[in-house]
Amino acid sequence: RIVNDEIVEVFDHATVFNKNTPHLELAKELQKRGHYVLLVNYQPTSEMMITDFVGRISKHLPENIKLHSLRLQETDSSHAEWYASDNE
Repeated sequence: RIVNDEIVEVFDHATVFNKNTPHLELAKELQKRGHYVLLVNYQPTSEMMITDFVGRISKHLPENIKLHSLRLQETDSSHAEWYASDNE
């Protein structure tokens, strides 16, 4: 439920731009044409997005449950992984 509410429902089928992009006019044009455009506070690479996702998920977990790891699959051969043990 947490992943669905915080990640899937927010990012699924979105064109994600850094809100400071020099291509803001393109983002606005895409929105006008019916595309779902999401503006974020970071460069939307897989590595940055997974860090965002960790924060979005973790804030909803009970205190006694910690996120162990997360994997964001970009393509069949490209992904980003996050491990709590690497971030302590």
